[in-house]
Amino acid sequence: MHVLLVEDDPAIAGSLREGLARYGYEVDWVTTGREALAADAPGVVLLDLGLPDMDGLDVCRRLRARSNVPIIVVTARGDEVDTVAGLEVGADDYVAKPFGVREIVARIRAVTRRHAADATGEGTEPAPPPVRLGTVTIDVAARRVTQGDAEIALAPKEFDLLVALARRVGSVVTREALIDEVWDTHWFGSTRTLDVHVSALRQKLGAAVAITTVRGVGFRVEHADAS
Repeated sequence: MHVLLVEDDPAIAGSLREGLARYGYEVDWVTTGREALAADAPGVVLLDLGLPDMDGLDVCRRLRARSNVPIIVVTARGDEVDTVAGLEVGADDYVAKPFGVREIVARIRAVTRRHAADATGEGTEPAPPPVRLGTVTIDVAARRVTQGDAEIALAPKEFDLLVALARRVGSVVTREALIDEVWDTHWFGSTRTLDVHVSALRQKLGAAVAITTVRGVGFRVEHADAS
């Protein structure tokens, strides 16, 4: 598989290129956003947000606007705001520095497997009717969330996570079950990804849908008042 690595730190890039090559990946390395946007279409993009010439979030947004290529953003540990923003503009996942090659490989395998399943429709069931949570309607078939006449824009994984919770409204859904359903049954990455997506959902849905944290277990969508 062809990996486009967008990273301006030579030490990190060199280590990743060497490590990914051992797993059979062909890596093209660029150091700027402009080079990333001009590169040939890859199988997956590893995108550092801290680029020297332009905002990495803008690179992510522009890549997503023209392609459905899987994008994994690379962030400095603790930069939750940038991480959420990356997911909102179309990234499929994120990994925080420092990280190991095996973690990166696991993330690449998970996002590419998910994209392949979405593209072919394999393993999917006929879409159920829309799910309603008070004033919010989730159209699973159209992958749209609306509140009244206004659409709430969700990133792909945010939508999948909301559906997974809404289908069990009033019940606690464990962290493990959400990771398995929304990401991949062979997920080896940090469950911090789940927390970031829940945080993003809370910000976008506001008071319309209450997502409660059940400490040490998982999350629950509360029954909503339709009035």
